[in-house]
Amino acid sequence: MIELRELFSEMLRKDASDLHIVVGAPPQIRVRGALQTIPGAETLQPEQTRELVFGILTNEQRQRLEVQWEIDFSYAVPGLGRWRVNAFFQRGAIGAAFRVIPEKIKPLSDLGVPDVLYKLCELPRGLVLVTGPTGSGKSTTLASMIDVINEQRDDHILTVEDPIEFIHKHKNCIINQREVGADTDGFARALKSALRQDPDVILVGEMRDLETI
Repeated sequence: MIELRELFSEMLRKDASDLHIVVGAPPQIRVRGALQTIPGAETLQPEQTRELVFGILTNEQRQRLEVQWEIDFSYAVPGLGRWRVNAFFQRGAIGAAFRVIPEKIKPLSDLGVPDVLYKLCELPRGLVLVTGPTGSGKSTTLASMIDVINEQRDDHILTVEDPIEFIHKHKNCIINQREVGADTDGFARALKSALRQDPDVILVGEMRDLETI
């Protein structure tokens, strides 16, 4: 059976953004917006998708998946890169979607965004919402904005993410990155705790419920 490392290598070779593992079809990758089958890959059976996905989960993640039926997490392969993963049940079998997380944070200047985003990074207080459909670049934009703040200000940055995607290094700021399910129970609890952690900037990866909002 094909291994995930082979699939990841094929993704990187073709500059694919996503990988789909699903029962009844060969592994599919998304290249320039279109799905395509990985050459030579066989149609996956339920036991194969389970083996592929469970092979990268911790015991705690396996338990969460079997109870919640879906989980988000990040996965790193030394020498290859990092992926954001959503594993889930569908028709009683396990499937998963993998998205490549770029190793380097792109500068805002490379994203073609309006100058107002630089001004937003300078605000001492306020609420900034970054919205858009799947794949529109929300995570990339947020990471670039945090990087600008990290370089230009002397602050404490706190992020709450599910999962952590881009890894930030301490520059002029100190940065604490908390992952839901690994470092905290949820967004709402992490935000309550944040008030006692002396943050200057808080990044909330997603706003999924009324309590978080």
